[in-house]
Amino acid sequence: MALRMVTDKVMGFAAKQYQNVLGRARGQEALALADSDVLIGRTRRLKRAIDLNYKRKSLQDYAPNMELELFKKEIYPDIEKIRARDQEYAQLNAHNKQ
Repeated sequence: MALRMVTDKVMGFAAKQYQNVLGRARGQEALALADSDVLIGRTRRLKRAIDLNYKRKSLQDYAPNMELELFKKEIYPDIEKIRARDQEYAQLNAHNKQ
């Protein structure tokens, strides 16, 4: 029983790490394929966030109505397309694993 609990924890940790690596790879590919305006906007927002963090300020004080999920909306459709492409590759190569 104890061995099973340890095994489940290890497998859960390994699965999380694998998903994190896949997510980063897809995100990096989506950013590589993104428009230059998207990249410039992301860089500006990141610099602003670093500046506000350094000054110990909150963005909500300066821009209370600002949409905070903009990062996700810009590249999420591209990530979905990459995920669908990867699944299609896996299905096409499924016959090689038998």
